[in-house]
Amino acid sequence: MKRPLRALVAAGLLLSGSLVAVALGGNASADTQICEQYGSTVIQGRYVVQNNRWGTTAQQCINVTSNGFEITTLNGSSPTNGAPTAYPSVFFGCHYTNCSPGTNLPIQVSQISSATSSISYRYVSGAIYNASYDIWLDPSPKRDGVNQMEIMIWLNRQGPIQPIGSVVGTTTLAGRTWEVWRGSNGSNNVISYVASSAISSLNFSVLDFINDTRNRGAITNSWYLTSIQAGFEPWQGGVGLAVNSFSANVNGGGQPPTNPTTPPPSGGARCAVKYTANSWNNGFTADVQITNTGSSAINGWTLTYSLPSGQQVTNAWNATVSQSGSTVTARNVGHNGSVAPGGTASFGYQGTLSGSYSSPTSFSLNGATCSRT
Repeated sequence: MKRPLRALVAAGLLLSGSLVAVALGGNASADTQICEQYGSTVIQGRYVVQNNRWGTTAQQCINVTSNGFEITTLNGSSPTNGAPTAYPSVFFGCHYTNCSPGTNLPIQVSQISSATSSISYRYVSGAIYNASYDIWLDPSPKRDGVNQMEIMIWLNRQGPIQPIGSVVGTTTLAGRTWEVWRGSNGSNNVISYVASSAISSLNFSVLDFINDTRNRGAITNSWYLTSIQAGFEPWQGGVGLAVNSFSANVNGGGQPPTNPTTPPPSGGARCAVKYTANSWNNGFTADVQITNTGSSAINGWTLTYSLPSGQQVTNAWNATVSQSGSTVTARNVGHNGSVAPGGTASFGYQGTLSGSYSSPTSFSLNGATCSRT
């Protein structure tokens, strides 16, 4: 399981008697210990290493080297049927407003000519964890908050844990066969590529995994790559786990889309939306029906649109609905994430109203514009 990551930036602190070194924008030349919950530092002048202890209040410390990091203290534990305790990791790009120095991310997928990376891990026995490589994408060039699409590459899985969602097949990428899982954690959609056996190092094309995700209809070429991350999700134990080395390079020069709102023929979402509302003096309800008008199944959906001025969502059913300003984001829940060709998914919500009522005029599903019915 996975929950949204939170990488806030803090200054150096003294925590439980241990010196916590946090150097945003600086470099870790000698080894640097980080115990602060969301503490981070820069290595090689281009990557950020973060402690990112988001799932427990127990202490976790990492020792940051010039090339990676090692988990040195890990007191928390989590049930294996829930979320992990943390995601200590190294990243290139932007994560909750923390951007690595000189990064060219976010960058639109269509503009990427190549994206390569290498990773080397050190594993331990007697612990429950995964070695996870994360690729984050969003319909907008987002530098803060939760992105809408998370690609996870599980290079090692130890213990009775599993990715979000369910198995949807297998694929061959980076010269290996991967089991593919698909689902949503309630905050973002997730596609996971799970190795059949532990991989201690990998040199590969990040773009190959992005393209496979696009071909599954989860994103389009108009989406943005926002960050590339590698680390560990520990559930129980894990002291000694280490990223020995990490590198990432993303190059532009690709071809911009002729129409960013139109999905590619081989995988983008084809959709229609029926929006039925009932309003009164100071409130309204809305029922929203999404129809898959394409030829392939939609596995995990995010519908975005703008509410007219004076409307505010208060509660919802059959979807996770959030509102930021006028923008509404509705994500599927467990039972309605898969929509077969010709099938529908529905949700509804209630809201407050100030002024006269009008309905939204345009909708976007997984980054692709839908027709109205």
